[in-house]
This record gives sequence, C-alpha cells and structure tokens, in this order.
Amino acid sequence: MESESVKSLKRSRSLKIIRWLLGKIILLVETLFAPRGIERSAKEQAKVDQQTMQLALYQFKACPFCVKVRFTMKRLGLNIVTRDAQNNPLHKKELIEQGGQYMVPCLRIVKEDGTAQWLYESTDITRYLTEKFSS
Repeated sequence: MESESVKSLKRSRSLKIIRWLLGKIILLVETLFAPRGIERSAKEQAKVDQQTMQLALYQFKACPFCVKVRFTMKRLGLNIVTRDAQNNPLHKKELIEQGGQYMVPCLRIVKEDGTAQWLYESTDITRYLTEKFSS
C-alpha cells in the first residue's frame, strides 16, 4: 500500500505534466490563430511605436490571459515589449516590488511625468489598449 506522501508526489507530477501539455496547446493556438495587425502608414506606425515605448507587458508565455492581451497587441499592431515574469528573476522582482503583486498579465505604463501605473487584469489591459490605439 502506498503512503500518502507517495500518492501526493504522483498527483503533483501528473499536474505538472497536464500544465505543461496545456501550455503547449495554448501556444499552438496562439500561433495558429494570431490576428492580423492594423495597416498603418509608416509615419502613423512610427507615432504608435513611439507611444508604445512607454509600455511593458509583464507576462507568462503560456498564460491564457496573457495570450488574450498579446492577441490584442497583435490586432492593434502594437510593438510593446514583453517581460517574462515567470522565468526571468529580474522581471519577477520588478513586478512584485514596483507593481505590488506577482500577478500577470500586468501592463506597466510610464506616464509623461515619469511615474509608472501598473494595470492588472487582461480585460482592463485590452480595454486600455483598444481605447488608446484603435484607429
């Protein structure tokens, strides 16, 4: 008869495998169904790119809520830097210390006065990006 700790270890391994597999499926879906971006003139795109330099998306690569935000970025033709808060200790530390919590997705918005606003929740982030950058 197996001990409880052995059963728990087996469950933990099974969950890790399931999470890994789901992550790969999420990334495949993102690749296959990525939307086309907005077509802008070079001058208009340069203006948008200048504005997006003040933004950074803290994310996990296979997080479905992060995929939702990246879809919006792609659809709107936004070149926003992404920061891996799961695998990069520096980005994780920035998110916790400056943003206040270890939760993704999170959009860091540097305002004109140099202060940063940390916007959490995929729905709020996609709303902000759509309102600011829709043509």
